[in-house]
Amino acid sequence: MDVLLVSVAAALAGFIDAIVGGGGLVLVPALFATYPLSHPATLLGNNKSASVWGTSWSTWQYSRRIDLRWSAVVPGAGAALIGAWLGAWSVTAVDPTFLRRALPVVLLLVLIYTLARKDMGRDHAPRWVGRTEASAFAVLGLVLGFYDGFFGPGTGSFLVFALVRVLGYDFLNASAHAKVLNTASNLAALLLFALKGHVWWHIAFYLAVANVMGSWLGTRLALKHGAGFVRWVFVLVVSALIVKTGWDAFIR
Repeated sequence: MDVLLVSVAAALAGFIDAIVGGGGLVLVPALFATYPLSHPATLLGNNKSASVWGTSWSTWQYSRRIDLRWSAVVPGAGAALIGAWLGAWSVTAVDPTFLRRALPVVLLLVLIYTLARKDMGRDHAPRWVGRTEASAFAVLGLVLGFYDGFFGPGTGSFLVFALVRVLGYDFLNASAHAKVLNTASNLAALLLFALKGHVWWHIAFYLAVANVMGSWLGTRLALKHGAGFVRWVFVLVVSALIVKTGWDAFIR
């Protein structure tokens, strides 16, 4: 029964992740609630064992329909892999509790800005090309990759917001490119958690299959309905993240 419950959560997480990121909002709390006596690093490792497959599948689906800017996104993915590896190593040695109070405040600012700029992310107009764009991707990958490995909640949403606000992408293209960086950071974190024995392989398969199924559906909906739909889901997910992280930080 426990495996069934977390598999359902993994499917919903894959669905949300495929559209705009933030699937950890569902799967991580489900793992902590189902296995409350387990080491946090192990539960985070199990989360990565699912999400790496969902983001990989989503990346492949997006790449078939959207012209990904590989010359820029590959350096970003490499930087995300390094950042996530360092972040995952850090979480095994340092308590990330201090981030809990800052996270809902940052997310609230992101939400307010997005709502205030109603035209943000509507049109796809990349501001840079060549090395400048690749450098921007690398910086984003390193910083948010580290955050993903170290703490995690909202990484995909932060990536989408950064690509829209800083690089000038629309929400659909931002989500598609963010998946490449997410896959790299998920893979790096998973490898480190696995090497340290923080993955339960006997349930990882079920979580992965469920996550891919959710990712398949979420990607299809995003491609069908476009940037406006992704923006709407982005607002909903960030709002839910604010409530969840705010509750964890200030009330619970």
